[in-house]
Amino acid sequence: MNKKRIIIPLSLCVLIGCANKEDGSDSKIALMKKTNPPPIELVDNPETDSYGHAIKKEISKMKELYDVAVIQGKKETLVVYKVKHLHRFKMKRIEKKMDRYLEDKYPKEDFILSSDYKIFLETIRLKERLKNGSISKKDAENRFRDIVKLQKEKT
Repeated sequence: MNKKRIIIPLSLCVLIGCANKEDGSDSKIALMKKTNPPPIELVDNPETDSYGHAIKKEISKMKELYDVAVIQGKKETLVVYKVKHLHRFKMKRIEKKMDRYLEDKYPKEDFILSSDYKIFLETIRLKERLKNGSISKKDAENRFRDIVKLQKEKT
């Protein structure tokens, strides 16, 4: 009788603790699954506003990639991507191909390319914070500069 009093609540606690709770946040699954985030545009210039969506659409067509995130800042555009597992041996070639394409298509833009998962995760977190309204546009621009600086330190 005493064993049942202990075992039943204990097993309930284990089951409840192991329950998978989906809260809908992309940053928790960003490294494992395709999140397909929309481009973030931190610019106010209407002439360049469409770049983010066009860049994402074109880069997403590459068969070696399975997820792309784009942040368009005032001075530079960050393109973060995830390479399919079997193509990871050709990452330098993929980046060169992407860089050539972007420079030819948008010669006036300054692009920063990254396949780093941490940069991708930080990009998704910034997108979520902008969507939630928990960060102002000015703070988002500062966070974007921090992400760019982090990427430049890695190269």
